[in-house]
This record gives sequence, structure tokens and C-alpha cells, in this order.
Amino acid sequence: MRRKAAGLILSGLLLATGCSAGSSSPNAAPTASGTGPSAAPSSDGSTAPGGPDDTSGTADAFRKWKIKPMAQAPAAPKTKPVRTGSGAPPVVSDIPTREKIVFVTFDDGAEKDPKFVTMMRELKVPFTMFLTDDIIRSDYGYFKPLQELGNAIQNHTLSHPNLRTESESAQRHEICTQQTKLKAEYGTTPHLFRPPYGNWNEDTRTAVKACGPQAIILWRESMQIKGMQYQRGDKKLHPGDIILAHFRGPSELKGTSMTEMTANMLRMISDQGFTVARLEDYV
Repeated sequence: MRRKAAGLILSGLLLATGCSAGSSSPNAAPTASGTGPSAAPSSDGSTAPGGPDDTSGTADAFRKWKIKPMAQAPAAPKTKPVRTGSGAPPVVSDIPTREKIVFVTFDDGAEKDPKFVTMMRELKVPFTMFLTDDIIRSDYGYFKPLQELGNAIQNHTLSHPNLRTESESAQRHEICTQQTKLKAEYGTTPHLFRPPYGNWNEDTRTAVKACGPQAIILWRESMQIKGMQYQRGDKKLHPGDIILAHFRGPSELKGTSMTEMTANMLRMISDQGFTVARLEDYV
């Protein structure tokens, strides 16, 4: 209940929707700034969703879901444009690139709709999951088929607090404990972290560095149920933008579904001439 209460307070104060309530941190330091999922193996050695051998089948799947097929995403860059590994973890809202690509992320893990798994298996759109243990513990297994498709599971804290209200030691507990839990459940250690509501401070960066993630990931757009919320005044996608979405349940979706919300988001991406690339190939 503490998580929901904090979200309701923050939603009236902050610009962009993050998690249940949503926000974009004013502390955020944005970086500079056809589906065809990425065809090449990712830069971390795993296989990204999609590839040149399945483009015709993917196009058929896009038509099935009433989405205009996107262009093939470019191969993963040989050198990641966001540098990590030394100093404080960078805070990233978008990726420096001129390619017409965006990056899709899903937060929390509240909704566990099996049709969403089917949809993403067919469309082969790469995405990143930022998961919170309090929200996913009832069904850790739901996310494993999505991970097996090549989609990474990353850290979104243990219990979804507003980190700005927590001490550095409490933040470290939230982040480090979730690192351990996600490694135990899914076999890989997260290297990206997203703070709940997009709220962070310098204690967050200290805790993130101590716990292991190499970057703090924010966003430029957030997907609502039917529309996109933009941070920029021109209300359009830009190359390298990170898009926030959620595993939303029926109470939030109000008569629609997780797959319909996702289809709405992908239509907006496709209609603006963008395709989706894999975030982990760039950070």
C-alpha cells in the first residue's frame, strides 16, 4: 500500500509517467541524443530477438496484430555508444544515435497475461523488463519465456519505494537484494537499473555502483493505455529514445488488454517511421 500511496502523490507533481504513478526525475541528466528486431547477435554474446531468416513471418505477425510492419533494426554497434564501467553510473534517458530506432521497456511485472507472451513471440520485438520482487514473486515463471526470447531482465528494486525518501543504506538494500534475487531466479545478473517513478539522487548512484548495475535508465516517452506521453514539447519520437511501458493489469487497463496497449504503442512507433532495437546492445 505504501507503494501505491507514494505513486498517487507523485503523479500530480511530476511530468512523465513512471510505474504506477509515474515521473521523470528533474535530476535526470539526459544523454545526447521498417519491426525488424536486431538481426545480429547482441554485444553481450546472447542472441537478440529476430533475424534475417524470419522477416517474412514477422511481417505476417505484424499484420495479424494490425500493426504496420517495421523496418529491420540495424545490427548492434561494435562499440556501445553509452560508456559504463568507470566512475558514477551514467543516467540515461536516450541513446546517442542518428538511426531511426527507439527502445521499449516494460516495468514492474504486475500483469502476467499469457497472450502477451504469444504476441511478443510472434512479433519478435526486443524489449527490456525492469522487475520488482514484491510485484513478481507470485509468479516468477511468467517472465522466463519472455527472457528466453532474448529479452533481458533488469533491476527495478525489491519493493518499489521512492528512493529519494530513503537513506543510502536503504537504497543499497533495495537494489543489492534485488540483484541477488533476480540472479537466483533468472540466471543472469542485471547490469541496468531503473529507479521507481524515475526518482533518484546521488545516494542512488552510490548504491547502484556498489550493487553492480552499470547505468541508471530513465525514459523520454511513457506509454499510457491508448496514447503516448512525451517529455519534449514537439510530441514526437526522436532517434534513440527510450520508451517506458508497464505490465498493466485489468484494473488499470479499463476494458482494454495488455496486448492491445502494446499494439497501440507499436503502431505509434511504426507510424512515425521508427523501429525497435535492443537496449542492452547500446548500454
